[in-house]
Amino acid sequence: MKIGYPLILINFKAYSEASGKRGLQLAKVAEKVSKETGITIAVAPQLTDLAFIASQVEIPVFSQHVDDVPPGSYTGHVTLEAVKDAGAVGTMVNHSERRVRADQVDVIVKRARSLGLTTVVCTNTPEVTAAMAALGPDMVAIEPPELIGTGIPVSKAKPEVVTSSVELVKKVNPNVKVLCGAGITVGEDVAAALRLGTVGVLLASGVVKAKDWEKAILDLISPIIKK
Repeated sequence: MKIGYPLILINFKAYSEASGKRGLQLAKVAEKVSKETGITIAVAPQLTDLAFIASQVEIPVFSQHVDDVPPGSYTGHVTLEAVKDAGAVGTMVNHSERRVRADQVDVIVKRARSLGLTTVVCTNTPEVTAAMAALGPDMVAIEPPELIGTGIPVSKAKPEVVTSSVELVKKVNPNVKVLCGAGITVGEDVAAALRLGTVGVLLASGVVKAKDWEKAILDLISPIIKK
């Protein structure tokens, strides 16, 4: 499934509001809005719901995490092959709530590429963003951990973190696209992220914990809906 830009990637985390059947309901809402507006909206459900959701929606579905191991005797690990078989188009790696070592990111990015899976590597500073971009993922997502879940967008609180990340990535590996995360809740946050040079956003609670999912997603994409 092709991933278009601007991209809105909704991370379900381990929120009960988007678990199991509720996760499928949210994915269906995202699918509806995506089809009606032409904006690419992707979702990253809990691992236990990955196949369940990917089999029932026609939008990009990402894994929240994978391990740097091939199929085999690795009890409790998650392989790239498994998430591909589950219907995922790719995976997030190194989220601030699920950090992995740089050498593991390197292995995951290379193996994902060989399997045709898209990688979104999460980072926390411009320097780390540049280092991860050097590994050649499809995307990096800059998210200062202290702003995650606060409702204070990095694009406003620390715009220099975003612009510096974009500039460094262009120097290190211009093929890598940059997403903006942390505190994204409204359309202006998305518009600001795009103005700063990113190709989209990664967010979670701004949608998952909203009382009206469709309204929340429509508000997010209101500045970028194709006329």
